[in-house]
Amino acid sequence: MSQVFRFSVVRFFTAASCAAAFVAGQPSSAPAQAAASSILSESPAYAVVVDDIAAKVGTHTVLRVTLRPRAGYRILKAYENRVARFSAADDGVAFDAKMIRGEVEGGSLVFAIGVTPTKPGKHPINGVFRVGYIEGSNDLSMVSLPLIANVTGTE
Repeated sequence: MSQVFRFSVVRFFTAASCAAAFVAGQPSSAPAQAAASSILSESPAYAVVVDDIAAKVGTHTVLRVTLRPRAGYRILKAYENRVARFSAADDGVAFDAKMIRGEVEGGSLVFAIGVTPTKPGKHPINGVFRVGYIEGSNDLSMVSLPLIANVTGTE
């Protein structure tokens, strides 16, 4: 390895380390531990409305989640608005599908997520919305938003 190349690599990693240390030392503008509901409500384009659900263990139910466009935003209907990447913190919930498409109902995006509690108790679940919106007359954007909810299995 040439001296010039070795020196360049060392300079790069030294600069990167200094930059990382600087960024890590800066105060964050966001709270260190935001509650799930506040994370969901911070989307500039959508207000996420989700209610926790309960069902008897082994009984299928549907979790309905609504994304309402905020003032000045519209749903990008041509985009494949969806929620996917579902998981349960303790494997206490089975999901009907790996991905669910949103339906436009009354000016909002509605997602009907089929779930079945497999164990008794409260089970935190999550997923990722991938949705599009239009701001103003023609500014199109796509964003990822977290899905955070609870499914309670009863006996």
